[in-house]
Amino acid sequence: MGFPISAGLLDAMVLSVVNGSDTYGYEITQLLKTAVDVSESTLYPVLRRLQKSGLLETYDKEYMGRNRRYYKITTDGSEALFNYRDEWQDYKTKVDRFLTEEGTMV
Repeated sequence: MGFPISAGLLDAMVLSVVNGSDTYGYEITQLLKTAVDVSESTLYPVLRRLQKSGLLETYDKEYMGRNRRYYKITTDGSEALFNYRDEWQDYKTKVDRFLTEEGTMV
């Protein structure tokens, strides 16, 4: 059993990955797969949406004779990530009240 991942949470996770360093789609997918079930076909529309929203920028760089598209977080993307992280902490605290042994609701 797993928990479904929302678009907002996926956006936040992508921004967090790219915040660490510029990277490309396949690498983002592989990193996210360590935590959630995500495919490249799911990720690329997210990357395009974040780019269209001005939260990511792209540039191409040659790698082994081919161009690879890299994603870079923008200033607006960094601000959005800060807000996502703040919202996540609030949400996590509320859910933990129910799901952790220490927070069991009686």
